[in-house]
Amino acid sequence: MKKLALLFTLAITTAAIAQPPKPRIDSSKYPRLTNFTAQQDHENMMKQLGIKKLRPGPSGNENAPNHANYDESVANPCPQLPDVLTTKDGKKVTTADAWWKQRRPEIVEEFEKEVYGRVPKNVPKVTWTVKVTDREFINRIPVIVKMLVGRVDNSSYPLIDVNINMMLVVPANVKGPVPVLMMFGGRPSFPAPAQPQAADLEKINAAFKDLMIKNDPSLKEIFERYPAYSPITSAAGPGFFAPPKPEDQLTPQERLLAAGWGYVTIDPSSIQADNGAGLTRGIIGLVNKGQPRKPEDWGSLRAWAWGAARGLDYLETDTLVDAKKVGIEGVSRYGKAALVTLAFEPRFAVGLIGSSGKGGATLHRRVFGEAVESLTGSGEYHWMAGNYLKYGTEESSFGRKTGCDLSVDSHELIALAAPRLAFISYGIPEKGDAKWLDQKGSYMATIAAGSVYKLLGAKDLGVSNDYMKEEMPPMLTDMLNGELAWRQHDGGHTDAPNYKSFIPWASQFLKYERRTP
Repeated sequence: MKKLALLFTLAITTAAIAQPPKPRIDSSKYPRLTNFTAQQDHENMMKQLGIKKLRPGPSGNENAPNHANYDESVANPCPQLPDVLTTKDGKKVTTADAWWKQRRPEIVEEFEKEVYGRVPKNVPKVTWTVKVTDREFINRIPVIVKMLVGRVDNSSYPLIDVNINMMLVVPANVKGPVPVLMMFGGRPSFPAPAQPQAADLEKINAAFKDLMIKNDPSLKEIFERYPAYSPITSAAGPGFFAPPKPEDQLTPQERLLAAGWGYVTIDPSSIQADNGAGLTRGIIGLVNKGQPRKPEDWGSLRAWAWGAARGLDYLETDTLVDAKKVGIEGVSRYGKAALVTLAFEPRFAVGLIGSSGKGGATLHRRVFGEAVESLTGSGEYHWMAGNYLKYGTEESSFGRKTGCDLSVDSHELIALAAPRLAFISYGIPEKGDAKWLDQKGSYMATIAAGSVYKLLGAKDLGVSNDYMKEEMPPMLTDMLNGELAWRQHDGGHTDAPNYKSFIPWASQFLKYERRTP
């Protein structure tokens, strides 16, 4: 066995040596890459904005002196939200044309300037490569798996490499093309050990025997004595040979495949790091040539959304995928990113927005659990544009500001998705979807966004748009009769329990039925 391992290592090493070396980069030709810590970058942004002091964010520990507020009687210090259907000059928006041509661009401008930042005009091109195409089984469902890498052109600043990692999985037992849900998450990996077919394994063994004989000619006589022997044998793949799982144990990915959907996993960290120290690297750093951000530059949420849109660029070229039926999904910080993606990239047809909290579906001006100050401190500020720090400011050249000073709020972010499909998902605090996330604040925002859905001929949650009077329904209440949907499941900090509702809801509105070949 050691000898086999040595031969494999030798073969791999030889292949690696055969690769042409990367050309050396003369770094003196380019601006020097800034190496800030997150604290240094945060302080740099405060200095650019003229901020002397930020308010600290509240503690999630309810017994701490500075604990977050959970008293509804003081949770709405400025209950009047910006009217999503009133223009900046005070005109009421009563037609779809006025929404698309006037009001929606106004809202996009404010979000880009003050909240999430702008995607630069000179972002380099992404070239996609299919690194591996494989056939596997997931819960006895045959699938086609493609490992993809999107290389960002870094010729303008070769000191930074950005390679977007993505994995596409589609069912092979369904007549395509199929809808696909893109899921923000960790580094993509193959869903099961890949096993060659018998004919392919026979070729591998023949080549391996030849390699072994060249290394040790005495092995030729042994192989002739045992002609049926194969050095490499196929292991039983668990995806096919294991019994199918009970329905209540299916993962979200298995539910999608069973319904005839495909899915994509995309690694946000391969687009942009989830920390402030990484803002001079990743796609943000590449465009800025390694220099710190300016106040209107994009943050990680917008960068992740940009990366998802580039992933969609690839999916539009893949014949296995119905590119008109691609969705975006995420939970927690990736729930924020999924909503930002759906709002700013109109090619995504549907979004599953899981437990997104402040910076996602929850109202910024609400003071309940997570606060604006939680996002302006040095731990999470990198998600947002630098300008967002202004709304956690206690002392500065422009005075004091809070979330109440924002010209936009999350109901308008949800409204930017209209009339496309948006499913707002939460769990319950008792199971780990903490009160910190302010489920009610997200419900209020969803209610207020509904007026835009109705203006554009779509259905909202089916109640009034009075966000101060409508009460959040009990958990497990289905509000799924329109393109805008809400459901609070009885689980924790995940959206997995809602897939049983999300998939048929999305399939119905996308007019998709699973078809066998």
